[in-house]
Amino acid sequence: MSDSFTKLTYQTLQQSKNLFALAHKNVSSSLWGLIYPNQSQVKPAPPETLLKMQQKYNELMETDWQDAEEGIYSVDVLFDNPWGDFLRYYPMVCLDLPSIWERARQKKYQDFAPEISTEGYPSYYTQNFHHQTDGYLSDLSANLYDLQVEILFGGAADAMRRRILAPLRKMVNKWQILGESCRQVRILDVACGTGRTLKLIRQSLSQPSLYGVDLSPAYLRKANELLSQIPGELPQLLQANGEELPFLDDYFHAVTCVFLFHELPPSARQRVIEQAFRVTKPGGTFIICDSIQMDDSPEFEPLMENFQKVYHEPYYRHYSTDNLVKRLENAGFQQIEIQVHFASKYLVAQKPSE
Repeated sequence: MSDSFTKLTYQTLQQSKNLFALAHKNVSSSLWGLIYPNQSQVKPAPPETLLKMQQKYNELMETDWQDAEEGIYSVDVLFDNPWGDFLRYYPMVCLDLPSIWERARQKKYQDFAPEISTEGYPSYYTQNFHHQTDGYLSDLSANLYDLQVEILFGGAADAMRRRILAPLRKMVNKWQILGESCRQVRILDVACGTGRTLKLIRQSLSQPSLYGVDLSPAYLRKANELLSQIPGELPQLLQANGEELPFLDDYFHAVTCVFLFHELPPSARQRVIEQAFRVTKPGGTFIICDSIQMDDSPEFEPLMENFQKVYHEPYYRHYSTDNLVKRLENAGFQQIEIQVHFASKYLVAQKPSE
C-alpha cells in the first residue's frame, strides 16, 4: 500500500469518525431540546469559530500522520480502533443518555448507585463529571468512558494523546546517550484511567518500564483488561492519589498526566505537580496534556464556556485561566515548552540535573 493511499485511508477514517461524532451530538442535543424545552445552556458559537476549530482538527490529523511517517510510532497505530468496544458499548451510551439528561436537569452532581462507596476519596473526585453515571466509580462508567471521550472530541482523543509520544521518545534517547539502557527507563502515567495513554506509550516505546496510578478501582480493572492484550511486559498499576504518589523520590525518568488538571481544584493541581517533581529523576521530564486555555486560543472562548456548562466541569473555569507555567516553576521545573494541538495543550517540563 502506497504512503499516499495509506494517508488518504487515514484521513477518510478520521473524517468519518468526526462526522459520526457530530451527528451523535446533534441528534442528542435535538432530543434534549424536545424533552426539556427551554433548558439549553448552550450559546451558539459563531460560524467562524467552528470553521477555525475544524482547521485545527485538520492540522492535528496532519501532525499525527507526520509523526507516524517519522517513526515516532507505527502507521498501524493510526488504525488501531476498538471497533469491538464500539459495537458493544455504543448502544449502552445511547441508552444511558436519559439518565445523563435527568441528572443534568436536576443538577445532581453527586449521584451514585447505592452499592458504590465514596468513602476515602477526595470530595472533588466524588462527582458526576460530564454528568456520567456513577462518576468514575463503576465498571459501567469505565466501559463507556473511552467511547464517550471519542465522541466528545470528534474522534480525535487518541490523536491528542499521541502528542506526548514525541517528547517521550526524545527523553528516552537522552537517557540512552547518558548511558542508561532503554529497559532501565521508567515512565509513570498519573491518573491513567482506562489505560489508553499507557497503551499508546507502549506502542511507541516497547522496552521502558511503565507504571500507572489512578483513584478508581473500576478504571484500573478496565486498564488491566486493555493492557493485558499487549504482548510483552505489563505496566504496573496501582490505586493511588496523584497528590500522594506512593513512589520513592527521583524514581522516574518521565511522568505523564493526560486530561486530569481541568478536573482538579487549584490546590490539588499544585500538589500533583509537586509530587510529579518529587518522583522525577534530576534531568527527567514531566508532560501535561490537557484542555486548551483562554490565553492559548481566545477565539475559542464560546466553546470553552459551553464545555464547562454542558458537561459539568466545576473546576474548568479556574483551570482555563490558571498559570500552569508558574505552578511548574514554583515546584522547581525548568525549560518549560508549550504546544497546542486542536482542543489540547501540552506542557513539557524538565527537572534540573544535579
